[in-house]
Amino acid sequence: MKHNNFLFFLLCFFAVLSSYAQKDSVVVLDEIVLTDAKLTLFSLGNKKQVLKDSVLSKNVSFTDLLRYNSTIYFKENGYGMVSSPSFRGTNAQQTAVIWNGININSQLNGQTDFNTIVTSNYNNVTVKSGGGSVQYGSGAIGGSIHLNNSFSFNKHLENEMRIGYGDFNTQSLNYQLSIGSKNVSLSLGANYNLSDNDYKYLGTNQKNENGAYKNGNIDFSLGYLISDNNILKLYHNTYLGSRDFSGTLLVKSIENYKNTNVRTMLEWSNFNDKKINRLKLAHLYEKYKYFANKNRSEYAFGYANSYLFNYDYKCTFPNIILNGIVDYNYTDVIGRNIEESNRNITSLSVLMQHKLSSKFKYAFNIRKDYSEDFSSPFLFVFNGEYSIFNVYDLTFSASKNYRIPTFNDMYWEGAGNKDLVPETSKQVEVGNYFKFKNIQFSVLGYYTKLSEMIQWRPISTEGWKPVNIKDVTQYGLEVEVRATKYIGKGKLIWLTNYAYTKSIDDDNGKQLMYVPFHKITSNLALSYKKSEGYVQLLKNGLVYTMTDNSNELPGYTLVNIGIEHKIIKNSTSLGIKINNLFNKKYQNMAYRPMPNRNLMVQLTTKF
Repeated sequence: MKHNNFLFFLLCFFAVLSSYAQKDSVVVLDEIVLTDAKLTLFSLGNKKQVLKDSVLSKNVSFTDLLRYNSTIYFKENGYGMVSSPSFRGTNAQQTAVIWNGININSQLNGQTDFNTIVTSNYNNVTVKSGGGSVQYGSGAIGGSIHLNNSFSFNKHLENEMRIGYGDFNTQSLNYQLSIGSKNVSLSLGANYNLSDNDYKYLGTNQKNENGAYKNGNIDFSLGYLISDNNILKLYHNTYLGSRDFSGTLLVKSIENYKNTNVRTMLEWSNFNDKKINRLKLAHLYEKYKYFANKNRSEYAFGYANSYLFNYDYKCTFPNIILNGIVDYNYTDVIGRNIEESNRNITSLSVLMQHKLSSKFKYAFNIRKDYSEDFSSPFLFVFNGEYSIFNVYDLTFSASKNYRIPTFNDMYWEGAGNKDLVPETSKQVEVGNYFKFKNIQFSVLGYYTKLSEMIQWRPISTEGWKPVNIKDVTQYGLEVEVRATKYIGKGKLIWLTNYAYTKSIDDDNGKQLMYVPFHKITSNLALSYKKSEGYVQLLKNGLVYTMTDNSNELPGYTLVNIGIEHKIIKNSTSLGIKINNLFNKKYQNMAYRPMPNRNLMVQLTTKF
């Protein structure tokens, strides 16, 4: 009955919007080219950090990009292996990865392996801190990472080729094409990476003997302006990867893991200066094969198919923006250890932004999901920003977010628990932003209460089983400083982030595993004429590796340096980067050493 009442309300909401919408044929380009418009319009009170081309090209992997440019902590099972984030003290399943507006976290295990994402083909990567479940669904509790493609409807033809080679026989080849006209915009990116990855374990006579990897990736986006008021967009991504899984200091490995991710989305939009209709149809496919012994043919496997339908109607009135969304998601999975099963989820959302004055605006969003597998909570977010002075903005956010049990949690043969309920979190955040001529400075604090956290635990007579058991309290402080200085014909840019994070298990009062109390990243770049030099600094505090905090990994400081020089004006440049300059011995997961000092050379040409 509640389902029908909410659906009736949403249909009335769309009807009211349509009756007020005007038919002026004015193209609002920033709305048309950005599929993920919710990120800017309805997330006013959350910190958002945008990483663009100049930053993306300085880091080989998605993990390294965020490790050195955000407050997120990463655990890797050896370099290039499975990479899991901890965002504001949450786990990997509580961080959502959003691809052009849709959530792409695995339907099998609920998380994204950040070493299977290639970022060089995207126009920007945005790190959004804090809850976002109303806009992006399950998993957006600690924060979300947004991969965005945009379109350029003007006559142009651009090609870029990057070839890289480094220690451990690391090789990379990247090609990007962008071509367009008044009505068509097309982008293509192709990538191939491989490495023996056989770095030394500093302080021992061992090396990373089973860490080789190779992967290929293709990204494609096409935009077509059908008329002055209609646009059709097509997005596609295919990733194919193969990795030998590294062992530890104590145990060698002969494992191998192969995975395939395929994503396709078709989007049609009808628009004018007062309204936008969007219809999205998407298919997500994921498949893995796990070889416990890579020299044998036996393997475990699993795959999932997801089909998404999304209708989005946005209407603009004087000082008010209203947005209604209907989302339907069907997923089926099959695996060696997973019961063949499927899931239907229907989501209904209403988003509103109100500009109360030239200095103050706020947003209020609500969402309800419906599924036969579980009962989903009613979600909301209330946020806003207030420009108190020309140099000072105050932001705030309060929200309720959630994460649904994964297929592994509910349907793993002999262990799945079909009685699980979604994790929920309530959180508040307050931010202070200062803007001066050459310096931007921000300080924000947050508090999160996480309930019904799902954990796999040993149950008497039943073995390991997932249960809703843990409550967690998380709070912290984040500081960001950005400075720009012009020195003659040169330009100096400095960006520093600091995070203090407490993530406490309410049962025992201890810090959660692999959550550092302190993390600092600092990047300094100086460009002069045809050359640019840069320094990356990362300082991680200690982390605990046991739930009772009885064992710990010590903190560490890493420094990378690089230089890039244009050897042919406006077309070709040569870059050299030294990672782990001071040859620091460190681990971000117990017994899994990370690489010693290593060199990477990259040649980039545009034509």
